Amino acid sequence: MAMKMLQAGGLPLLTDDARPSDVGNPGGCFEFAPVKQLDKNGDLRWLRLARGKGVKVTSWLVTRLPEIYDYQVIFMQRDLDEVIASQNAMLLQRGEPRGIDDPDSMREIYSRHLDQVHRFLEERNCFTTLRVDYAEVFERPSVEAKRLARFLHRRLDIECMAAAVDLRFYRNRSG
Repeated sequence: MAMKMLQAGGLPLLTDDARPSDVGNPGGCFEFAPVKQLDKNGDLRWLRLARGKGVKVTSWLVTRLPEIYDYQVIFMQRDLDEVIASQNAMLLQRGEPRGIDDPDSMREIYSRHLDQVHRFLEERNCFTTLRVDYAEVFERPSVEAKRLARFLHRRLDIECMAAAVDLRFYRNRSG
């Protein structure tokens, strides 16, 4: 969602077509394959190309970013029950077996992981972080678009960013 908004607002993105659009991500996945090598001591020269661009990095890999650069992290956080439901739906769409049989245990694992990541980001001077609530983006897209632009210190097209938020793609809502 954040990547789609940033793209619509005019921020250049560092992406590739390694993972094309699918039913779960009709607007694209906005991924850049070398990011997935962060935990494998892969080639990090791509980080220089990322300066001034939006790059999608999962919470599982953000702690692997080298501290030789400064990062502005937009941390999109979603209700964990929604995350679990979304992951199970994605696996079913792919024809793969259900991935999460014990949602309570998985929720606890995710919660501990997120706490660790937030502590990591707070303790390192190379990270400036803006937490964004996924549900809030759908409830108040213009307000959240302004927050993103302000955080990035960029003149982005707020109206286009807000228009990129499509309620049809907020599936697996809790409550």
